[in-house]
Amino acid sequence: MQLIWFLAIGLISGWLAGMISRGGGFGLWGDLATGVVGSFIGGYLFGFLGITTYGTIGAIIASTAGAIILLWVIRMFSHVAPAANKKKP
Repeated sequence: MQLIWFLAIGLISGWLAGMISRGGGFGLWGDLATGVVGSFIGGYLFGFLGITTYGTIGAIIASTAGAIILLWVIRMFSHVAPAANKKKP
């Protein structure tokens, strides 16, 4: 049951991070992967800063923050233009 809850929070936070940083989601599997990896980054970062989160909303906030940082790092090393800046044919 906890695994399903963890995946649901990862999916929500990945979708939120995509909406905040890019303006759209990445699809089911992309949102899930972004959110799950982001939850580890966010949990580590919040623990390092001494910030404690409680409950589902706290987990979503920490996971979303971690996913946004993950996307920022990926874009820093990637030369792919965001969807909003791509030229239309």
